Amino acid sequence: MATASASGRKSIFITGAASGIGLGAAKRFAREGWFVGLADIDKAGLKQALAEIGPGNGVTLDLDVRDRGQWSRAMTAFGKASGGRLDVLLNNAGIARYGYLEEQSPEEGDLQIDINVKGVINGARAGLDLLKATPGSTLINVASCAGLFGAPRMAIYAASKFAVRGLSEALEGEFGRFGVAVRCIMPWFVDTPILNAGAQGTNMKIADAIREGGSPVYTVEEAAQVIWDAAQGKGGKLNYIVGQAGKSLALTLRFMPGLVRKRLRAAQLAEQP
Repeated sequence: MATASASGRKSIFITGAASGIGLGAAKRFAREGWFVGLADIDKAGLKQALAEIGPGNGVTLDLDVRDRGQWSRAMTAFGKASGGRLDVLLNNAGIARYGYLEEQSPEEGDLQIDINVKGVINGARAGLDLLKATPGSTLINVASCAGLFGAPRMAIYAASKFAVRGLSEALEGEFGRFGVAVRCIMPWFVDTPILNAGAQGTNMKIADAIREGGSPVYTVEEAAQVIWDAAQGKGGKLNYIVGQAGKSLALTLRFMPGLVRKRLRAAQLAEQP
């Protein structure tokens, strides 16, 4: 762990902080004067991330979110560096595999569940003591607009994000008794390395589907701003969607859920030889 002093500043612990939305959020909060815990399995990426936010603005922590022991050690180390504060825990680490269910190996499926679901649960457990000890603290879980509807070729990923959404809703009630707020972030497609995800033995990637469908792709800065708003409790909501496309989808699902399913089925049938 690279060390620095929090000097009484507000603090945030971010998983998956070496790149993508995690790094974008780290920069956003550091710019506001927060002390940032950068956690990831990518050691080289963490070193670069700390350089980008400024060495005095945070610490790096090696963390595989699947490992409860590593979570315990990371929280202990971060608590020492932050002076016992944890204003925000951002459960951001996640992966995707793109392809029909039969194209994805059981191991690829397990990995998505282990990181995207179990990793978030591990984080909520490990961070609770510090969150409870910090008045006005917030747990923020990053789900996805895939947690709003189950898109073909993303079945397991969608299942994992539905789980994060449900977990967040339940924890909002549970953690509320400790004065800890819970928020759930649901990004539409964001320009991160996850768009290059595919499945073993297939050439199709999420980025390919985006290009074919003409879907918008949002920036990590836009996602980071939504996370910032969620941390401030802006709007007093549980769920925060990143991107107008996601907001439009949520509205359609609310009033015309059958229309989305019909379009998805039609698109899949059109691909049949």
